[in-house]
Amino acid sequence: MLEKTLEAPAVNTRRNLLMFLIPSLVGILLFMTPVLYDGNITIPVAVLAKTVQAVFSDSLVAVVCALITTTMLMTLVAWLFKPAILVRRPFLNALFNVSPFWAMVRVLGGIFALLTFFGMGPEALRSDATGGLVLNDLLPVLFSVFIFAGLLLPLLLDFGLLEFVGTLMTRIMRPVFRLPGRSAVDCFASWLGDGSVGILLTSKQYEGKFYTQREAAVIGTTFSAVSITFCLVVISQVKLEHMFVPFYLTVCLAGVVAAIVVPRLPPLSWKKDVYSDGTPLCRKQEAVPHEHNLVSYGFERALKKADSVSDLGAVAREGVKNALDMVFGVLPVVMAIGTCALMLAEHTPVFNWLGAPFIPLLELLQLPEAEAASKTIVVGFADMFIPAILASSIESEMTRFVIAAMSVTQLIYMSEVGALLLGSKIPVKLWELFVVFLLRTLVTLPVVAAMAHLLF
Repeated sequence: MLEKTLEAPAVNTRRNLLMFLIPSLVGILLFMTPVLYDGNITIPVAVLAKTVQAVFSDSLVAVVCALITTTMLMTLVAWLFKPAILVRRPFLNALFNVSPFWAMVRVLGGIFALLTFFGMGPEALRSDATGGLVLNDLLPVLFSVFIFAGLLLPLLLDFGLLEFVGTLMTRIMRPVFRLPGRSAVDCFASWLGDGSVGILLTSKQYEGKFYTQREAAVIGTTFSAVSITFCLVVISQVKLEHMFVPFYLTVCLAGVVAAIVVPRLPPLSWKKDVYSDGTPLCRKQEAVPHEHNLVSYGFERALKKADSVSDLGAVAREGVKNALDMVFGVLPVVMAIGTCALMLAEHTPVFNWLGAPFIPLLELLQLPEAEAASKTIVVGFADMFIPAILASSIESEMTRFVIAAMSVTQLIYMSEVGALLLGSKIPVKLWELFVVFLLRTLVTLPVVAAMAHLLF
């Protein structure tokens, strides 16, 4: 069957075979190959990002602050004056001429960044637990990841790898998760590397009409998991490093259960199965023709995609646009929304109030120190590391284990993933993210608690 496919002269040429294999293998190496770096498992793209952070550690925060300030000023200019130099250039116009709401978010992000960088304004805004955490610790990491992930993402997107993997995985991803097979690549890149890479990958595929609104929203809120490395950081914070393997298996099990259940519930189930331009879902390409098997059809689709690449310069320019889009479009949003969420968590009892209704559920699940644990449940919406910090003072190892696992499986936290989703093209709203967060909490908590009772 594969030989029959290779006889077709249109796409099965040596040029297309090499155009598919070489960039795709390099993409797999950079985005999906586990490597050991500084004693932690990560991926080469993350190593490149960490190298930039190490080399430019003294100036990276200033660079990020300057970029956010530039975005704020350019957005204000585009919004107020609409100069021809911006309006007549589609990419610049899309980058800076945004809606009034997002313009205000960018202005807020710029103000927060300047106040934090220069140590001005209220301590509650610029402290190391709020604005300082976002600007000094989080954004330099995101900036470095965005640069390399944006530039190198075409290796995964443009040369046929997603077509090949997507065809092979459709029979698993469609019935189990109601998603196209190509979403398996997003999932794998996120779990091994960084959730921000998965969100960038998902956003670009949604813009390219490979995912519908529902599929993009589901993938962004379900598969943009934190990396193995960060899971190790979380379990270390609650002093249970010796239980990392059962901890990570628990996280994976709870994550799979949530991925099956939550997308079938509102608000994700309410999302339309239409592409970014409004056209309806088309599964025609997912159906394997009778003359093919899965491998031969995936191979043919990959070669067709490789055949469509006629200008490597255009691919490189697309990579530059990816990086600029994330750097200018997302960093200010993360600064604004992440800082606001952390200020709420640090200086108001809002998350304690929201966590109180979980006390009966925690008691029903027979978790010790249920009241103390309840205060960590909803605060994870602000930042996923805060629950682990609060849990470190809880005596019960079982409860600390549950809190650590929950903070990872809840997935949506506004200091990074939530703000990235809102700043991307993925069609989700703030209230939808909060509802998804609560649903993931309710679905994964019994699973995590059951595993904890087996282990302790």
